[in-house]
Amino acid sequence: MNYKIVNRNTGATYFLNEKEKTNFFIKNKLQNYNEINLTKAKTRRINKILDVVVYFCLIGASMLATLLYIQNY
Repeated sequence: MNYKIVNRNTGATYFLNEKEKTNFFIKNKLQNYNEINLTKAKTRRINKILDVVVYFCLIGASMLATLLYIQNY
């Protein structure tokens, strides 16, 4: 997993993997940093995009079904 660590006071940003993050917090206090799991954030972003694609497919399928129903009526 990849992490983005941001210092709350200075705004310094660090991009670390699991092992580096463990060593980083051994030396530094957790209270001064915001920790963002980039792997989970990327997964959430991809899931949101897929949700939009699904909604557009459902809308398109319903429009197509309506047009086919009108044409055969």
